[in-house]
Amino acid sequence: MSGQSLLVPGEITPARSVPGNIRRPEYVGKPAPTPYTGPEIQDSDTVERMRIAGRIAAQAMEEAAKHIAPGVTTDQLDKVAHDFMVDHGAYPSTLGYRGFPKSLCSSLNEVICHGIPDSTVLRDGDIVNLDVTAYINGVHGDNNATYLCGDVDEESRLLVERTRESLNRAIKAVRPGRQINVIGRVIESYAKRFGYGVVRDFTGHGINTSFHSGLIIPHYDSPHATTVMQPGMTFTIEPMLTLGTHEYDLWEDGWTVVTKDRKRTAQFEHTLVVTETGAEILTLP
Repeated sequence: MSGQSLLVPGEITPARSVPGNIRRPEYVGKPAPTPYTGPEIQDSDTVERMRIAGRIAAQAMEEAAKHIAPGVTTDQLDKVAHDFMVDHGAYPSTLGYRGFPKSLCSSLNEVICHGIPDSTVLRDGDIVNLDVTAYINGVHGDNNATYLCGDVDEESRLLVERTRESLNRAIKAVRPGRQINVIGRVIESYAKRFGYGVVRDFTGHGINTSFHSGLIIPHYDSPHATTVMQPGMTFTIEPMLTLGTHEYDLWEDGWTVVTKDRKRTAQFEHTLVVTETGAEILTLP
């Protein structure tokens, strides 16, 4: 495994501005979002709007990823994604969500999720997760991926590759009539082949007009995830696999989640809609 030193918090720049003509999610400026009470099954109009939001989020993430290189700060990546979304009429969903100060999450190496972009400088050998969500036309599209920065060691490279594969396998397992726990069963059984930990306390989620609808998508085989998938359901799958334990610590910022043993972790995510025969990915560039 890489001998990189562990991460420490950097300096956070002020929140980036969004033009006043761009519609904000209802939670901006509030301590928490209004609980979602609508359906988990979406009509065709909502799904079509989510395709647009998902495409913008995927393109913004791709654009930011082009700038991943040693010497670049995570705050610079945040600016690229922020500017792309705003230029395309979308609001960065994370900006102001429960007080989150930035337009994407940047999670490096031992950070499982929710890392805050700051003055941290990318180093040769880092693995970098970017999590980007766009809000436009009243709906959200959410995706993330883990990228290699420079010359990455083989153990970390394989972790990234296999985490991507676990997501692909989970998407193929989506079928109307199946319980949601089939998703976690597929991810966990694949991860166990390599001795990886599967993060349990951070999950996929329902998404639509709400960033997080209340529907939970575990990435392990949970006996409680018995909701039956139906055509029109929209949710994310976003497995987080680790080289060691699935247990975690939380930084004092209240957001940054790191593996308890400080071993590396990778994540991939798509927003999906259940179809009559399987799943359609809504976060394609």
